[in-house]
Amino acid sequence: MIRTLTSAALVLCLVLAPAGVASAKEAEEDVNFLELAALMLRDGNLERAIVALDQVDLEAEETDLLRYYTLRGMAHLRRSEYELATDALEQATATGQAESVVYVYLAQAYFSMERYRDVISALDRAGPELSRVASIYHMRAQCYWLLKEPGMALGVLDQASEVFPDDPGFQRRKVFFLMDLGLFQEAAEQGQEYLARSEGKLEDYLALGNAMRASGQLDEAARLLEYAKLRYPADTGVRKVLANTYMDRESLNAAADLVLEASLFDSSLTSEAAELYRRAGRPQRALMLNGQVQDQEVKLKQRLALYIETGQFARAAAMDRDLQRLGLLNEEDIRYALAYAYFKTGDFTVAESHLQKLTRPDLFRKAAELRSAIQDCAEDTWQCM
Repeated sequence: MIRTLTSAALVLCLVLAPAGVASAKEAEEDVNFLELAALMLRDGNLERAIVALDQVDLEAEETDLLRYYTLRGMAHLRRSEYELATDALEQATATGQAESVVYVYLAQAYFSMERYRDVISALDRAGPELSRVASIYHMRAQCYWLLKEPGMALGVLDQASEVFPDDPGFQRRKVFFLMDLGLFQEAAEQGQEYLARSEGKLEDYLALGNAMRASGQLDEAARLLEYAKLRYPADTGVRKVLANTYMDRESLNAAADLVLEASLFDSSLTSEAAELYRRAGRPQRALMLNGQVQDQEVKLKQRLALYIETGQFARAAAMDRDLQRLGLLNEEDIRYALAYAYFKTGDFTVAESHLQKLTRPDLFRKAAELRSAIQDCAEDTWQCM
């Protein structure tokens, strides 16, 4: 009985099999793979979109080749497969029926491959429809800039500013281009115009402040950056550029105060603030801040300089062991400074032991002068008191 049922089932399967195969084949023929690929692209299923495109019969008379190559180009472009994207999109444009957007996709692929001349060519072929698309002007200007054709780049931005008078972005990009060209005076003028019609970003204030500094407009730079400091109170960059501006004006105390403010947000700036106070003639303030420096190497090197500058030679000499522990005596400037501190405390033997280890040619003359002073002191102690 079991054997009879098995035979019957086998016969049934054999009878139904051809019909099943035929029905699957018909279903496959009914699928519109271009529509399916487009749906997959919209949903972000790039892998499935390419699988669907691989099923398209390119020999079929009804196949829309423009759409096929456009969809394939878009899929590869979004997968960062730029070579494959350009191949597909070039074939799409070769049909002679491509719309402007296809040329934009092709330009994007070229740009990612750093084929900037081809980007410009693709945008030129796109037609007049792109004349009202702001991003196209930015792309074209950037390509000319990267091709080292700054005149063309600036010309494109000027043209864009006329087409889009309410968009300050083109003038902003022009300011940065002018700065890179070293045209700081013009960059400063354009930058002020830009900020007068735009809120501006933090980097805009920093760039414009630096442009004004470079062009010698120190008072204007200080005013602009003081305003930026009010807008961005927690940003250290503004304070640093403003401090540099005050340093250019030889206002070292003001510069030191600014860097000290910045150090509240970035402790690595404490040593810079201390150095500025030292240069401003406030060594005790500098020493106090030096005690807060976290980097031990920076801290000890700066402290040694401050002790010597303030005549605290015994304290400077007492740093010998700490300097050795951190390997700072390998820096010959540090070793010479320590030798000088020992000389000033009257410990000529130790001073000489450090001088003997100097090998740098530019320190030989200083070492010779210090040895001469040691000899004079040894012969006449009163001379060195």
